[in-house]
Amino acid sequence: MAHGARPNVLLITVDQWAADLMSHAGHAVIETPTIDALARNGRRFTRAYAEVPICIPSRRSLMTGMTARRHGDRVFQPALPMPEAATLASTFRAAGYQAQAVGKLHVYPPRNRIGFDDAMVVEEGRGQLGIVDDYEMFLADKGHPGEQFLHGMSNNEYSWRPWHLPEDCHVTNWVARTTARTIKRRDPTRPSFWFASFTHPHPPLAPLQSYLARYARRTIDGEVVGDWAGEAAPFALRVIQNHYPSLPHEQMQDVKRAYYALCTHIDHQLRVIIGTLREEGILDDTIVAFTSDHGDMLGDHGMFAKRCLLQRSAAIPMILMGTANCQRLKPGTLDDRPAALHDVMPTLLDLCGIATPTSCDGVSLVGEHERDALYGESLEGEQAMRMMVDRRYKLIWYVAGNRVQLFDLERDPRETTDLAADQAHAGIRHDLTEKLITQLYGSDEDLVRNGHLVGLREPPMAAKPNRGLSGQRGLHFPAVPIDPDPSRVVGAS
Repeated sequence: MAHGARPNVLLITVDQWAADLMSHAGHAVIETPTIDALARNGRRFTRAYAEVPICIPSRRSLMTGMTARRHGDRVFQPALPMPEAATLASTFRAAGYQAQAVGKLHVYPPRNRIGFDDAMVVEEGRGQLGIVDDYEMFLADKGHPGEQFLHGMSNNEYSWRPWHLPEDCHVTNWVARTTARTIKRRDPTRPSFWFASFTHPHPPLAPLQSYLARYARRTIDGEVVGDWAGEAAPFALRVIQNHYPSLPHEQMQDVKRAYYALCTHIDHQLRVIIGTLREEGILDDTIVAFTSDHGDMLGDHGMFAKRCLLQRSAAIPMILMGTANCQRLKPGTLDDRPAALHDVMPTLLDLCGIATPTSCDGVSLVGEHERDALYGESLEGEQAMRMMVDRRYKLIWYVAGNRVQLFDLERDPRETTDLAADQAHAGIRHDLTEKLITQLYGSDEDLVRNGHLVGLREPPMAAKPNRGLSGQRGLHFPAVPIDPDPSRVVGAS
């Protein structure tokens, strides 16, 4: 290994990919041969979570090693600058690494490099923020200016159709090819940190026709519905249920075909990146990490997308493959310690022999310390949800209505049976509740009295208009007007 025996690092993220959606995790339908190979050659964390399963908060945790309590966002604040603290990229650079990013950063202000030497970005059509998008420039050079979203599918809904431009213009191909070129253009005298951030399988659901065809004749897995779901569900979950129209079985099957097609396309494009590392002679000297910012409910319990703390939304894939001679990551191992995105930064730094900044809240997942339980949170006010999860059980507190759910993830991984009222599990509920209360902060502290959760009164359910089709994009040439209020959430109305 050159450059002082320090390994390279490749961090790969996908967007909205649930933990169980890989063959290595036992999924019977989806094809993920490349990701499965990474797991067989490394360690897969089976209890990994997005501690705030929302895009921006998750990425802030990933890049700072901080929890939401420290970095300041558990909601989704598009105009919130990154905290004044060391980032993953800046820490690698301070240690002599070159640091390059390709894909989605989702930071404000747009094109803030957050410590990277350079960033080639694709930000999913956020032109209203005034961003100069490298992928949009690529499409213009290919003769398709502003045509990224002319397939007509929404970035936050579940209609689908095949990709409308040539295959080499698909954003997944662009991220993989640009990452491969970045690897080839490295300074060979210094170690590298590469961040490859794919935008799918997050909608819009517009996969290549060839990948749709792979799943056209497959028997697709069905959705699960818990004994607690529907009108009896906690208020915050009914808000999510009511946001998306229910789909007939046949349509839901096709939605999953399109979603799985996007996943397998990414999996295959990862081979281009790994093949580049191999041909450059540096694969054996490179640590590879794979994870997601959150999952997607994909119809389970009548819900779609993320934001809730149920498994399909909050549990994420997390795989670490060490260098060829790494003694700390035994190939083919499973690790059930509670892990989270804010652990990624201290873990990668630890593997490279770099001190973790004191601003980090996370712990190294290859170190001796293992937490016994993990706290998670999402949203504020009447839609707030809080979680405490250990190696087996998960407790979720819903502020509105002061509701609690308890699940045995070992026996019930899809969370169909709520054990909160089961006297046989009263002790577990009590212990996890006590741990959760110690983690509450800010306005949540007003919702605890005499050591007990009291929550808020459940408000009436009110239908909200969706005139903008959940943030539907249109023609992006000429450029879309800049929004004078960058804090406005696209897709909120």
